[in-house]
Amino acid sequence: MSKTNSPAKKQGVTLKTRWENTTEYFRSVYSELKKVHWPDRRQLIGYTGVVLFAVTLIALIIWVFDLGLSALMRLIFDAFA
Repeated sequence: MSKTNSPAKKQGVTLKTRWENTTEYFRSVYSELKKVHWPDRRQLIGYTGVVLFAVTLIALIIWVFDLGLSALMRLIFDAFA
């Protein structure tokens, strides 16, 4: 037994529906942005400091590992060359 499914009718996308969808999207974005708790200047400076510290720390860790692996590879190449 096979079912015959008729395809759903596609409603044409008109300029009016696109405009309505776009305006509804931006209205909802605006209403959501009003709910956001924005940090004050002191908090923003603190958060920025934390981010800069974390980025610097990760960069130093990667740099140390890179130096170690470079030295190890140099020893391996010198041993077999």
